[in-house]
Amino acid sequence: MAGEKDQVVYSTGRPSGKRRPEPAGPQAVSLPPREQTARIQREKKGRGGKTVTVVSGLQLTPGDLEALAKRLKALCGSGGTVKEGRIEVQGDHRERIAAELQRLGYRSKFVGG
Repeated sequence: MAGEKDQVVYSTGRPSGKRRPEPAGPQAVSLPPREQTARIQREKKGRGGKTVTVVSGLQLTPGDLEALAKRLKALCGSGGTVKEGRIEVQGDHRERIAAELQRLGYRSKFVGG
């Protein structure tokens, strides 16, 4: 049992202090607004009865998506978040969000009920 303390329990397989270079993959690019259609829907399911307006279908970089979400939340005067490439704004603000997106050059489409 005296020799067990010298055994390696876990190894990452890399020498300490050295890192692998990050792979150079394609950078995400935002499409121009006139080439995109935003899908706007109202959701209540799984939210404890609370209503949220969801904007999806936009191909934007994470930074651009966050900036658009901030603009829409300020317009509606409510909170919200960005999850899985979708903007969620608290409350039913479909008409107001659709008008703002169209003003910015996006096409908008109401989906769902």
